[in-house]
Amino acid sequence: MSLVVYLAGAVLLLSAAVLFRRPRSSAPNPLTASTCVAITLGALVFVCSAPVTLAAVNDLTGIPNFGAPLTYGMLSAYSCSLLILLAYWRGGPPERVRRQVLGGVAGYAPLIGTVIVLFALADAPTERLTDLDTYYANTPYMREMIVLYLLGHTAAIVAMAVVCVQWLREVTGLLRTGLRLILAGALLDLLGFQLTKYTAVMARWAGHDLDFLSTSVAPPMAALGALLCSAGYVLPRLLPAAVAHGRGLRDHRRLRPLWNRVGFVSVAPKPPVSWWRLPEERLHWREVAIHDALLALAPYFDDRVRSRVLAAALREGRGAHEARVAAEAAMVAEAARRAAAREAPCETPSTHRLHATEVSGAAGLVELAQALAVTPAADAVGEGTVKAFHG
Repeated sequence: MSLVVYLAGAVLLLSAAVLFRRPRSSAPNPLTASTCVAITLGALVFVCSAPVTLAAVNDLTGIPNFGAPLTYGMLSAYSCSLLILLAYWRGGPPERVRRQVLGGVAGYAPLIGTVIVLFALADAPTERLTDLDTYYANTPYMREMIVLYLLGHTAAIVAMAVVCVQWLREVTGLLRTGLRLILAGALLDLLGFQLTKYTAVMARWAGHDLDFLSTSVAPPMAALGALLCSAGYVLPRLLPAAVAHGRGLRDHRRLRPLWNRVGFVSVAPKPPVSWWRLPEERLHWREVAIHDALLALAPYFDDRVRSRVLAAALREGRGAHEARVAAEAAMVAEAARRAAAREAPCETPSTHRLHATEVSGAAGLVELAQALAVTPAADAVGEGTVKAFHG
C-alpha cells in the first residue's frame, strides 16, 4: 500500500510544481498559490498515511500511533484548503472571498486541535499501521477522534461537490470539464473512501469485522479521487498555457525560412537567457527581430520584382492573396540578396506595405516565411553571405 500512496503523492507534488512554475517577475496569484497549497497538502496526506511513514514517525517520536493525529490533522488541513481554493476559484467581491477563507480556517483550526487533544487523552499503546481506524473504533477518545476527522473531511467534500454542481450550470469549456473531474473525484472520495471508512468503523461498533473496506478499498479510492480532483483544478489553468506554448514553438519553427533570409540585418537586442527558454517569448522576440530586419531592408525593396512575380502567379491561377504573398516573398528575397552583397539600395524603393506588417501576431510573418521556403535565393553568393552572418 505504501507504494500506491507514495506514487499518488508524487504525482500530486509534480502537478503543484508545474502549476506554480512562473516567471520570477510576475506577481504571486492567490488562486495559483491556493491551488498549489491544496495539491501539496493532498500529497502530504498520502505520504503521511503510508505504513512506512507511519512506522518511521512512531519510531522517531517514541509514541505508538503518533502518525495517526499527524495524518488526520494533515487531512483536515487539506479539507480546509479545498474550501479556500473554491473561494478563490469562484471569485467575487474581495470581502466575501476573505470571509469565506477566514471561515474555513476558523472551522478547521479548532478541529485539528481537537484531534490532537483527543489522541493525547486516548489509551492506544498498540501500534497499528494499516487498520487503526477499525482496531480502535471502540476505544474512548480514539473513537471520537476517528469520527471527528471523517466528519470534517466529509463536510469539505460535500461542500465542494455542491458548489461544483451549482457552478456546472453557469460555465462552459475547459472550466466545465475541470468541474466534472472535480465532481468525479469528490464522488469517488465520498463513496470509495469515506463511505467504506464509515461502514468499517460502524461494523466494529456492531461487533462485526469489515476491516478490509478500510484497509484495502479506501486507500486506492482516496488516491484516485484526489488525482481526479487535482486534474480538475490544474487542467483549466495548465492546458491553455500548454496549447499556447505549443503554438509558440510551432510558429517559431515555421518562421525559420524568413529568419534565415533576413536575420543578418536585424539589430534587435537579444532577450535574457532565462527569458529565451519560454516558447511564447522566444516567438515574440523573433517577430520583433524580423520586423526590425524588414524595416532595414525596405530601401532594397524593388517593385519591379514584386510586379513580375505577382503577374506570373496570377497567370498560373493562384488566388489574389496567395499571389500577393508570393510576390512579396520574392521581393524580400531579392532585397536580402542585395543587402548581403552590399549592393546599393534601389533608386526608387518600393512604398508597398507587406501583408506581414499589416496584420498583428505571427500569422502574416508565417505566411511570408512559408512562401520564402519555396522561393530560391537569387544566387549562391547572396545565400552564402547570409549564412556567414549567422555563423
